[in-house]
Amino acid sequence: MTDLLVLGGSGRTGTHVLAQAAERGHRVRALVRDPSAVHAPTGVELIQGTPANIDDIRKAAHGTRGVISMLNNARASDNPWAKPVSPPMFMTDAARNTLTVMAEQGIRRIVLTSSQGAGDDWARLNPLVKAFINLSNIKVGFTDHTGVDQVVRASDTDWTLARAVALSDRPATGPLRAGDANVTTPGRWINRADLARFLLDSVDEETWIRRAPLVWNARG
Repeated sequence: MTDLLVLGGSGRTGTHVLAQAAERGHRVRALVRDPSAVHAPTGVELIQGTPANIDDIRKAAHGTRGVISMLNNARASDNPWAKPVSPPMFMTDAARNTLTVMAEQGIRRIVLTSSQGAGDDWARLNPLVKAFINLSNIKVGFTDHTGVDQVVRASDTDWTLARAVALSDRPATGPLRAGDANVTTPGRWINRADLARFLLDSVDEETWIRRAPLVWNARG
């Protein structure tokens, strides 16, 4: 039996998830647009497809016991302020498709990356930050992350939404901190490799179920 279905495994966080999952001995299936472009470690099966197509998810999810999703909106460049190029509400539609398939196939566990400020965490942001978001290209991503938040919370699954602060490509530094948004003042950064570890720990240790913690590096 394949342990995990990974969505977004070709991305900058997803590659860390694939590598770390394989190191832990998981059997992983990753749904990717172009398998030839992904350097997958031993133990990872690549399935060609897109989470925008529910039949592709059905094929990839068959026989798995949990899902980890690092899907994000594509942009014209790696610059976080670049113009979005994904279809409107891509992440929300993909999450809805995934949850439908999970219900069909009896899969209970899903862990998804989210963002600080998504969903009910928006109320905690100060007015200047909100104004900046609303006047920039990143508003599209925040709107989509909030849509994911809503459909996931409405599902009958054992979900976790990992609300990452600003992401860094620096090497893993640890330790990680995590806390509920309504009681926590987070740090500024989280390294992608450390975020990957948090996502896998949440599955392996069955923690943060039906919660949406903020996640950040304690130093660095």
